[in-house]
Amino acid sequence: MAHAVPTPGTPTGTRTGTGGGPGRGTPGRTTPDVLGRKTHLLVKWGMPVATALVYGYWVASVRRHGGPITGTNLLFGFMSALAFAILYFVIRSVARRLPPEPHAALWGAFAGSALGFIYSGSGVAMFTCVLASLLLAGAVTGSLVYHYYTHQDAEEARAAHLAASSPTARPAGTSRTARTT
Repeated sequence: MAHAVPTPGTPTGTRTGTGGGPGRGTPGRTTPDVLGRKTHLLVKWGMPVATALVYGYWVASVRRHGGPITGTNLLFGFMSALAFAILYFVIRSVARRLPPEPHAALWGAFAGSALGFIYSGSGVAMFTCVLASLLLAGAVTGSLVYHYYTHQDAEEARAAHLAASSPTARPAGTSRTARTT
């Protein structure tokens, strides 16, 4: 498989499409964009729809308990897929505006609720469904908080390193008009 390899004199170092805003990498330095704009758009909308269809199939298969496929079973699966997709797109649009902790908690609640809904259809005790849902929600929330803070720390360290290595960097408390005697 061919990989894009940076050569001397080419700009590298940050994610594709970075504009230099906060948390957006270094201005003027981008990695090559292997996939086009249409591919990114297809993945942005196609992956959640495909995931929702798999989720709907899974819900329908758990609900029928190995019995024959019926029309109501198919309708239930498609309605579950539709609800999953709508909730996913709503959460994705709302979560962007949130700070890291509520953002992670929202995705954790979504994952836990999705699992709890599937698991409750299998006929097990409700306590077991709630426990499994809370465990998954906690794991997703914890891992996302960890992910956001480790990436935030890395971006801050990169920005501090770039600020310190720039030729116009000055120690704190000094200005251009400070005199030395």
